[in-house]
Amino acid sequence: MQGVLQGFAVVIILIGIGFGTARFMPRQREAIAKGLTPLIYYITNPALMFILLSGTDLHAVVGVFTPIALITAVVTGGVYALLTKALFKTPLQRIPAGAMATSYVNAGNIGVPLALYAVGSTTPVVSVLVAQLLIIAPLYMCLFALVSRKNGAEASAPLGRTILKSIANPVTIATFIGALFSWFNIQLPEVLHSPVQMLGDSSIPLLLMAFGMSLYGQKPLADKALRGEVLLGAGLKVLFMPVAAYLLAKLVFGLQGTDLLGVVIMAALPTAQNVLLFSQQFRLNPVVPREVILTSTLLTLPVVLLATFLLT
Repeated sequence: MQGVLQGFAVVIILIGIGFGTARFMPRQREAIAKGLTPLIYYITNPALMFILLSGTDLHAVVGVFTPIALITAVVTGGVYALLTKALFKTPLQRIPAGAMATSYVNAGNIGVPLALYAVGSTTPVVSVLVAQLLIIAPLYMCLFALVSRKNGAEASAPLGRTILKSIANPVTIATFIGALFSWFNIQLPEVLHSPVQMLGDSSIPLLLMAFGMSLYGQKPLADKALRGEVLLGAGLKVLFMPVAAYLLAKLVFGLQGTDLLGVVIMAALPTAQNVLLFSQQFRLNPVVPREVILTSTLLTLPVVLLATFLLT
């Protein structure tokens, strides 16, 4: 339980610092916000992904856990897309960002301490990162690029170039390079590894601060037209996704004990702040991703505590 509480405490404190920055530094708020997004997207987040993947034994983690994470995310995102279209007649342009917010978990900063303290192994969280960074994120980047074209952004560019540009983003490239380094057991010289790691270590607090700043002046669920989509996305994220992961892991893959607990906890994690970052980078409507992130962060703690209690 200590790892669960510690992981969430860190997240809430850093989000609070970002919120306080926007509240008490109004003159600098806009400049800070404009600077943080490209800094994280192009520099610190790619550095973090490279460090995480290059320092992991992919031969050991790409097995049962990664397929479970991938299937669970695809099913959850698909269910959101079908339900939001059927229930709310949501325009196609808003569905990809909402689906990603429903199925893309915050494994990088919350998942690591939870996996270490609650499960005793980083295998579940690294497997989720592999699935998300090498498969799920590039897929959503392609969808974001297509939606951006329909919204008028880069409409004159050839479709193939738009898709290639979306896949060849800094985060995906850094992740792929890190995976190659891990697979072939290549190591950077220490003089290069240390500064890259320092940049990567700064990514999570900057992401959380940027998210906290984006919350200032916002009223949760204030937009009545989007309230149903937000509640649906948050409900699927914190309730449907961990249940789906449990059923898949136990009934199909036969997992038990701490392995089963690890899968369920990873699926119950709140939405990653990267979803908001990606949607902003592609100039998509940020309301649903931002509010699903906030709502899932608030609701995930009791779900994770309940799962830990029931499965240990």
